[in-house]
Formats: sequence, C-alpha cells, structure tokens
Amino acid sequence: MPRHDPIGTSSGASSPNIGLDAPAIAHARFSIGEVVRHRLFDFRGVIFDVDPVFANTDEWYEAIPEAVRPDKDQPFYHLLAENMESSYVAYVSQQNLVPDESDEPIDHPAIPGLFNDFADGRYALRREHRH
Repeated sequence: MPRHDPIGTSSGASSPNIGLDAPAIAHARFSIGEVVRHRLFDFRGVIFDVDPVFANTDEWYEAIPEAVRPDKDQPFYHLLAENMESSYVAYVSQQNLVPDESDEPIDHPAIPGLFNDFADGRYALRREHRH
C-alpha cells in the first residue's frame, strides 16, 4: 500500500514550490490614509491602496526613464495626488516616497468618497471601505 504523500511527490510529480521564483516578502512602510511626498518630483498625495509588488502594465513601467526606474519587487502605492497645477491618481514605488511633514490636507476631489477626517497628518478611511 502506498504511503500518504501530501505534496504528491510519490507519483513522480515535483513539489509545487520547487523551482518557483517568488519575490522576497516586502513590507509596506506606509499605510492607507497616510500623506506622503515623492522624493524626486514635486507632488504629494494620500495613499488609498497598496500593491505588495509592482502590479501595473509593462508599458507603464517601460515608460519610466531607465535612470530612475524603480525595482518591481517592492510595494507600490496608489495615491490621490496633487501638485501646484492639478490633482490626479499616481502609482509610486516605495523607494520614491517619503513622509509628508507639512501636516496639510490634500486637495483632491475623490477624498470625500474614500476618507473621513484629516487629523495628525493622515486621513481616516470611511467605514464602508474597510475590510
């Protein structure tokens, strides 16, 4: 009688984890509701979502000049962003963000739909958007 093999190696199949290249576990330095600044470009924003690793298109990634192109194996943040001219949505790597020390709110039209109050440099996520 064959011995029980929970990963199926007795039948000649290999373990599903052998040979896979998984990125190292990345830890997000910032959280939803936090206000941050881009370290190279003059804009700031509030985080409304986090991807543990790059999750955009190759075309988007390749459009970034190679000299400043970030690594893909790090958290990427979705921001409701603003600069001196407009408000928009930005997708930014962790390496390019720093905490915003201004203690000023972000002026973006989508904020009331996602967040409640702004206090102590961060926004509180609306109850209906919490998991």
